[in-house]
Amino acid sequence: MFIYKDIITIEDGKRGGKPRIRGMRITVEDILRWLASEMSVDDILNDFSELTRRYILTALEFSAMRQHRTIVAA
Repeated sequence: MFIYKDIITIEDGKRGGKPRIRGMRITVEDILRWLASEMSVDDILNDFSELTRRYILTALEFSAMRQHRTIVAA
């Protein structure tokens, strides 16, 4: 598990308050959309040299953890 606070930031007024890679305008959503459009991690790294594999994996883990839900039986 990665430590999000070292990589992911959420700030009002920057990219609409969306989670983004610290110090960059690249959001977690941007990374997810690139992957969904069939860009590989290597494609993304080639197009955006400021990103690292760790940043991409952290964005994926951050997104997965935000989707985690506790199911309570009724």
